[in-house]
Amino acid sequence: MTDSYTPPKVWIWDKSNGGAFANINRPIAGATHDKALPVGEHGLQLYSLATPNGQKVTIMLEELLKAGVVAADYDAWLIRIGDGDQFSSGFVEVNPNSKIPALLDRSVSPPQRVFESGSILLYLAEKFGKFLPTDPAGRTEALNWLFWQMGAGPLLGGGFGHFFAYAPEKYEYPINRYTMEVKRQLDVLDRRLADNEYIAGSEYSIADIAIWPWYGGLVLNRAYGAAEFLDAQSYANVLRWARQIDARPAVKRGRMVNKANGPLEEQLHERHAASDFETKTQDKLEGAG
Repeated sequence: MTDSYTPPKVWIWDKSNGGAFANINRPIAGATHDKALPVGEHGLQLYSLATPNGQKVTIMLEELLKAGVVAADYDAWLIRIGDGDQFSSGFVEVNPNSKIPALLDRSVSPPQRVFESGSILLYLAEKFGKFLPTDPAGRTEALNWLFWQMGAGPLLGGGFGHFFAYAPEKYEYPINRYTMEVKRQLDVLDRRLADNEYIAGSEYSIADIAIWPWYGGLVLNRAYGAAEFLDAQSYANVLRWARQIDARPAVKRGRMVNKANGPLEEQLHERHAASDFETKTQDKLEGAG
């Protein structure tokens, strides 16, 4: 950057600021329009999009179903954040922060809203008694890593990802700053996975489910096209773990739910039954049309 910038005494919102997502970014909360959310037949209603944060929850739900938890069946509704669906009155009622994913558990009375992806993973793990160790030491270790991801992820996505892939121009300082941090995070994971099959130890848990969509996707070159730039191949333990999780059938299904880009056969915009993966993907729907 050659031009210096002096911050004003009081910041004023300039709607003309460029960059990806500028049309939906704003410095205030609350709804922009009235619209009720759809409701399906299952107790669990998910409103989401297949970003890494959204994939955490759909992977968790598919893993629960694969484990035989029938009560974890769910309806997943597509929230198009580029269109501002997250600012509808119905969505804001479930998540006042207007971020996906948002879950409404209608199997309890009164219905329980759950927002923030880490909170949803913990809620589902405790509700169904799966993917969270029950011994105090194991549970604490899994939660250590769950909250590690919640704190580290914004530096990867909103920091590195934004300036590397989405900012209107390439700026050397923030790219260098966030690249250094992301590589440090990858080294943290690589050292942990050198002696452990999974993030929290010997058991697959919500720690893996939280971390994999972000860092697994990164080293598998599914995020920002940055695997070569970050020298992802040098993190051998993370790559081993990422490929191992990627091969799980429930993970493959979870990645498809609420997906609205990429190959049509991988897009399942809404999910209401297990059979939807065979009959309702976009290639099937558009071919039928």
